[in-house]
Amino acid sequence: MLSFRDISYAVAGKPLFEAASADIPEGHKVGVVGRNGTGKTTLFRLIRGELPLDGGTIELPRRARIGGVRQEVPSSEVSLLDTVLAADTERAALMAEAETARDPGRIAEIQTRLADIDAWSAEGRATQILRGLGFTQAEIAMPCSAFSGGWRMRVALAGVLFAQPDVLLLDEPTNYLDLEGALWLEAYLAKYPHTVIVISHDRGLLNRSVGAILHLEDRKLTLYQGGYDTFARTRAARLAAREAEIKKQDTRRAHLQSFVDRFRAKATKARQAQSRLKMIERMETIQTPQEAALRAFTFPEPEELPPPILTMEGARVGYGERVVLDRLDLRIDQDDRIALLGRNGEGKSTLSKLLSGRLETMGGRITRASKLRVGYFAQHQVDELRVEETALDHVRRLRPDEAPARLRARLAGFGLGAEQADMTVGALSGGQKARLSLLIATIDAPHMLVLDEPTNHLDIESREALVEALTAYSGAVVLVSHDMHLLGLVADRLWLVKGGRVAPYDDDLDAYRNMLLARDDDRPAKPARPRAEAPKAPRPSREAVMALRAEVRSCEARVGKLAEMREKLATKLADPALYDAARGGELETWNRKYAEVMDATAKAETLWMTALERLEAAEAPDLSQKDRAAAGAGS
Repeated sequence: MLSFRDISYAVAGKPLFEAASADIPEGHKVGVVGRNGTGKTTLFRLIRGELPLDGGTIELPRRARIGGVRQEVPSSEVSLLDTVLAADTERAALMAEAETARDPGRIAEIQTRLADIDAWSAEGRATQILRGLGFTQAEIAMPCSAFSGGWRMRVALAGVLFAQPDVLLLDEPTNYLDLEGALWLEAYLAKYPHTVIVISHDRGLLNRSVGAILHLEDRKLTLYQGGYDTFARTRAARLAAREAEIKKQDTRRAHLQSFVDRFRAKATKARQAQSRLKMIERMETIQTPQEAALRAFTFPEPEELPPPILTMEGARVGYGERVVLDRLDLRIDQDDRIALLGRNGEGKSTLSKLLSGRLETMGGRITRASKLRVGYFAQHQVDELRVEETALDHVRRLRPDEAPARLRARLAGFGLGAEQADMTVGALSGGQKARLSLLIATIDAPHMLVLDEPTNHLDIESREALVEALTAYSGAVVLVSHDMHLLGLVADRLWLVKGGRVAPYDDDLDAYRNMLLARDDDRPAKPARPRAEAPKAPRPSREAVMALRAEVRSCEARVGKLAEMREKLATKLADPALYDAARGGELETWNRKYAEVMDATAKAETLWMTALERLEAAEAPDLSQKDRAAAGAGS
């Protein structure tokens, strides 16, 4: 169990946590949410022991391995596969020691541990993870130096997933993934065999991959059971109850104060007035939780243009001599809401740049309405911003004739207050840069908005505000995003970018998601070879046979323990009281535990059978030439 016991921590005198407590049971999947600046990333650093607590303790399971993605993989000539394999330092060390170990007891320990961590399937598992995160089979063998920083971040993520730490800490892991990679990660985390704690603003991930939400608010930690939608409903009910308590208390306080004001000067009532004054002083003030302000983005409304506002006929686009998309026959009207689907590298960003005028066609024809204005949000918004200028400088350059107060009001409308307005862009947070980019993209009241991953670094409240703004906006929207929640609420048309073409996708987002996950599940993994095993002698040594027998005993014991756990869970699930409506969250927890034990049992039984087969092969007598001759004569 991971336990936070009355932890306190402050940064530059500002408290982030004050006597905060929570317990996360071993093996649970937990999403961490809270307003930007509440200390989510700091909490991870405290768990890892990188920062000293001001008070309280953080208790971890004994010998628990903690893992997470801290920075991208360095550029090197090591292949992606070998880079990921090296991330599991325990496996690498055991495989090396297995080559030289001679002590029978130690050999048994090594083989048992290698079986426990499923070392023999390492290459297959590493390949599957890399493929799930968007790498092709050919790319897996390429060196890290062949990839950009964003792709090397994926390699770093693949490494920590492969190493399977006991406590996996992930901070916004989908920020550098496309939709396909994000969907694969959701499914992977839901099946991860150990504890997962993930900071995320992705509602899809928080609904499908975790079973609890850890909320950071008012310098406290509160654990809610269920996914994000369940958390949101539960918290809304609590807030409503708190507001009712505050209203009742305010009414009571006003009534007492009215009596005091009326009768304080009267001698006959002075004692009663003084008594009520003390009652007011003793009343504990009920604080309203710090609410994340839902900053409604205000996109200016464009004038209406006659349809279509943009058409393409046989258009071709690319970079230099390389064609990325060809034979584009597309039409966009002002009321369109289009989501671009397709794996990373297929050309979604290239199409976005073409639509926004950042790229010219290499052939064919593209026709735009004469008065068409297009707003563009770049996937890497820093590419569109000047990091040495302030946010106010950016808006002033676009509106040089406007008064400073009006410019600051524009920034405030997108959640950038007086302090942020005067900061250089390089000093702004990712979310603040995203808000500034959205302001710049919409300041001219565009007829079409092209948004390439606009939700990166936006918190959940800001994403909801963006959905509302896009819903109210009267122009066309072309959207690239890994946020399924955003796509589902905004888009009414889907275009699939694949194989150098762009075509309508006639099914819905759920069907697209299921297709991707089914394809990933069916993808054959590269066969694993136990590379570190020493070449087999014609007859196994006595020590090797002893090690195999120890491995069989270990596997058998593990299957027995899992069987006991399964029986206990089955007994628990047979209890009728568990199915009471008020205990729905508890039922979900026990069902999930039972599914995890069944999955672990299947894997343990497979390992046991494999170990038995290897032992039988090692103990089988080697037929001598005479025996083989006799066998041949008798046949």
